[in-house]
Amino acid sequence: MPLVTSTEMFKKAYDGGYAVGAFNVNNMEIVQGITEACQEEHAPVILQVSKGARAYANHTYLVKLVEAAVECCPDIPIVLHLDHGPDFETCKSCIDGGFTSV
Repeated sequence: MPLVTSTEMFKKAYDGGYAVGAFNVNNMEIVQGITEACQEEHAPVILQVSKGARAYANHTYLVKLVEAAVECCPDIPIVLHLDHGPDFETCKSCIDGGFTSV
């Protein structure tokens, strides 16, 4: 299943009467641990990246980590979300770079 938008995920959650966990990520171990646990529980997940995480881990690396998680956990919907985008340029950069939510 490819990355999905938060709008799509929230609609399904609202219609289904359930919540979706959102977790800040900044390295491979965190991405892997969260997505593997969600895969085991058949739970959708929002992986959030903060401004600090983008500076620490590099935007491109984080997108590739999440793309790998999508490939390894194909049965769950995953959103890649920019957590607290500080300005238009950052939001646009994230959308252009593969984020599905800002």
